This record gives sequence, C-alpha cells and structure tokens, in this order.
Amino acid sequence: MDYSSNSRWALPVILVCFFIVLLSNNVVFASHKVFIHLQSQNAVNVQTVHRTGYHFQPEKHWINDPNAPMYFNGVYHLFYQYNPNGSVWGNIVWAHSVSKDLINWINLEPAIYPSKPFDQFGTWSGSATILPGNKPVILYTGIVDANQTQVQNYAIPANLSDPYLREWIKPDNNPLIVADASINKTKFRDPTTAWMGKDGHWRIVMGSLRKHSRGLAIMYRSKDFMKWVKAKHPLHSTNGTGNWECPDFFPVALKGTNGIDQYGEEYKYVLKNSMDLTRFEYYTLGKYDTKKDRYVPDVGSIDSWKGLRFDYGNFYASKTFYDTSKNRRVIWGWSNESDIFPEDDNAKGWAGIQLIPRKVWLDPSGKQLVQWPVEELETLRTQKVQLSNKKLNNGEKVEVTGITPAQADVEVTFSFASLDKAESFDSSWTDMYAQDVCGLKGADVQGGLGPFGLATLATENLEENTPVFFRVFKAQQNYKVLLCSDAKRSTLKFNETMYKVSFAGFVDVDLADKKLSLRSLIDNSVIESFGAGGKTCITSRVYPTLAINEKAHLFAFNNGTEPITIETLDAWSMGKAKIQY
Repeated sequence: MDYSSNSRWALPVILVCFFIVLLSNNVVFASHKVFIHLQSQNAVNVQTVHRTGYHFQPEKHWINDPNAPMYFNGVYHLFYQYNPNGSVWGNIVWAHSVSKDLINWINLEPAIYPSKPFDQFGTWSGSATILPGNKPVILYTGIVDANQTQVQNYAIPANLSDPYLREWIKPDNNPLIVADASINKTKFRDPTTAWMGKDGHWRIVMGSLRKHSRGLAIMYRSKDFMKWVKAKHPLHSTNGTGNWECPDFFPVALKGTNGIDQYGEEYKYVLKNSMDLTRFEYYTLGKYDTKKDRYVPDVGSIDSWKGLRFDYGNFYASKTFYDTSKNRRVIWGWSNESDIFPEDDNAKGWAGIQLIPRKVWLDPSGKQLVQWPVEELETLRTQKVQLSNKKLNNGEKVEVTGITPAQADVEVTFSFASLDKAESFDSSWTDMYAQDVCGLKGADVQGGLGPFGLATLATENLEENTPVFFRVFKAQQNYKVLLCSDAKRSTLKFNETMYKVSFAGFVDVDLADKKLSLRSLIDNSVIESFGAGGKTCITSRVYPTLAINEKAHLFAFNNGTEPITIETLDAWSMGKAKIQY
C-alpha cells in the first residue's frame, strides 16, 4: 500500500483541509519536510498511555498493512508493514511475528526488506500461498525506482525445517510480473493469495487504476507459479471508485460458519477492495464464472463506495486467510491512529495496531458477511460481572463496575416492549452515509426507540466518553437500525489535533423478537464493536485525557422515550496479550 504521500491521513485531512495543500493529485501536508525528517527518528521514550493491552502492536514505531497471514505446520504467521526507524510511514520492511493462538506473539527479525534492484525503493504489501508439497511462498510488491514503478516479486523460506520460518530468500529471477503498457505502473500492487483453477493454472489478482477513476482487479495466470501471463480482461472493475489496493478474493460456503478454500462455482464469492482515496474498504458478494474468469456481483450488492464494509470505522488494508487448523476463514485489519499530525505519533513513539483477528462467514440471508472475534481471545478474560433484567427509562444509565473498564470485553442484549416509538426515517437521508445520520442523531439527541447502548472509556460525569449505541427508525416499508460509535466527546483534547468522527453503519436485522445485541472490545485507545452478532462492525480509535486506566468508567444508557431492558450483560476484565519483542 502507498503511504509515500502521507495519504494515511487523507480522510481526516480532507475534513480539516486548511491544513493541507494539493500537489500532483496527492494529499500532502504543508509540513512535508517535517514528515520526511520524522521517518528516521528513532523512538527513545515510548509512551504507554493509550497503548493497547491485548491488541497486536510492536514495541515501538509505525505499522500498517497486515501481510501474508497464514497457518503453517502448527504456527500462525503474521507479516506486516513496519518502519524500524521511526513512528511515521517510511523505510518499510516486512516485520514478522509468530503465534500458536493468534493472540500471544513472538516477534522475529524482518522477513523481507529492500535489498535488490527489484525492490530497492520499497517492499510493499502482498500475500502467502501454500504450494503443493506444503511449500509456502510470498508474493509482494517491489518498488524499483524513485518514480514508484511497481513490480511483483516472490520470496521463499530459506529453511523449511525451521518451525518459525525466520529467514526468507528473494531469488534472482525476480520480478515475476512487470506491468505492460496498458497498466498504470505506479498503481499496480498488493497481489492476492493465489488459487488454482480446474485447468491446473494458478491465478492471482492485483489492484490497479485506469483513467483516474476505474478500479481494477487485474488477473494473472501461471502453470508453474514462475511465468505469469495477464488475462485479457480483469477479474472485475468498477468505474468511479478510484484506485483499488489490497484486494482480496475468496469463496464462502452458502451454509454454516466454516471456511472453505475451494474455488468452485457452487460457492458464493467475496471481492474486497481498499480505496486509497477515501481510506476505507468495501466488498461485494457475487458469482465467479470459472470458465471466463469473471466475477459478477449479485443483484443488490452495491458495487461502489456505498457498498458493504467489513468495518464501518477505522479499519483498512484487511487480509484474510484460510485456517486449516479450525476450518475457518480469518480476517486481519489494520487500524491507524486518529491524531492528525505526524509529530503526535513521533512524540508517543508508536503508531498503528492490528485489530483482533475475526472469523468471517456468510450470513444465512446470503446478502452480507458476519464477523466475530476469534474464540482464542476469550482466554484473556479474567474478572467477570453480570447484569440482568435491568430496566432503563429515558435518560437513565447504570454503571458496570467490578471490572477494568479501560481494558474489557462486554456482551449485552437489549430488549424493548414496542416499536411504536421508533422515529420516522427522513427520506432525505437515503443518499447519506450512515455516519452522517449518526452525526445528526448522536447519543445526546433524545429519540424514541434509542439511542441506547454503552458509554465506553467514560469519565464519571461523561465529560469524556465514546458511546456505542443503537437507534431504530421507521421507514416506509420496514425498520432501519443504526449502530453508531461516536468519538465526538471521546477526549477533551483540542479538535484541531484530533480526528473525532461519528462512525456508523446500518444493521440488517429482524426486530420481530424486539431485541438487539452488542459486543464491544475496549482496549485503552480502541473500541471494536459488533452489532447483532457481528452483522455490523465498527472500530473507533480514541485518546481520552481523563478516562484512562483506573479512572475509566463503563455505563449502559438509554436516551430514548421507549424504556429499554438489559436482558443480559456479561463483562470481563481483559488480561494482557503476551508479546515477546
């Protein structure tokens, strides 16, 4: 993925555009020279305030995309983009960590780093494939010159008998793939995991851009994994989306929650692309014509920025892999910081985390995916408290005590007696993003059925808090359920230095039983929330000044005129993940 123009801050900067200048179609800070200086400024003191306890992050410095996750010979491998010399993007290498359980990790030496003509200007994102004979191979994007010409390379383990695969070799027959004249050579990156067709040929996809606006998933085929030929047409393309990066293409079973790793026409398929212009992702569900090598989104699967997302918040550059040990598909996502200036990250000595890996499968409706934190996370649960049958009238809240609110796992089911007080859904909102509706209808705005939910990382009097809440609307034909994670009051720190946004997504759920469930993973500066069993997921990054460590509080609240009942609430203090540096 490309952060060479500071585009990591693209979305927040757009919202405070007086901080930027436009140069050569890239969003660049006026303080670009400062940024360049910080790329190689080693962190001497690493601030522990706001560092996570059970999410993955290295000891210090910048990280971004998760790369080539895989399960091999009993060990999980996570590679990721890393700056070993500073806390802003730059000097990128492939850092490497291993785990037995996806939660506790051992950090190893970087596996891939710029060292040869085919990657001397950068080793960017890619994927892993397990070849016949149980031989892993990594495909990654190399930058060959100062113009950011991108090629596709491969790397292989130096010693397959090493259980951790510590050392990787980049053979001299790289690059494997060079863009032809029809391809934008500076927008040609992030190869997917390869899959084999019925014809015995391997296939991969890379993200690209055509004519400034059409996103492409360019396909290549190979008989032997060494000589690759570009297909006559892309796997898929869509106009008006801008450049596609970090594409992912995988099958999902029509029934059940198990993952699959077979590419037959009897399955549903997912095509995900990351939008480098807007810094969020969207995916479609559809069919894969294995004879024509064409992907066709289902009717009703929106193929644009307004399509479905794995996560409606601070979540990007995701990558899935098939976990053979538990027959599941697992997704990793990266969450960047929400402070606007690179100087802030440099001061604290670190930037970026990997979110909790999630199991992903097809919803029974066939219209969307469902995600849930991997079960191994529950091994970190310690002290537990429970609430049940607690009624909350309009304006009431109840504190959840007896746990560590700054580092917790909370599961709650709310119920209500009637849908009659649901507010009318304004027809003018139809073309708005859910987060825009959340911005208008925040947690402090009294409603009918909602807002109700959790006030996380809160002070006792709620001067600081990040509410995660539902609000139910009555549309012409049905009800619309909005899930919001609203960071506007998350910190007393000045707005000018923080990106405090209302993230939100609509939840496609049947309200016949008049219940809504929510799970939130709270970890000092991150809140990952899963609505209705994982149908809608939202991640927020927040930096409270008062509600930190033991001074943080957790509340359940209702600001709607319809009374709400907490049917069950289970909350756990969360221990620290063991990460060996």
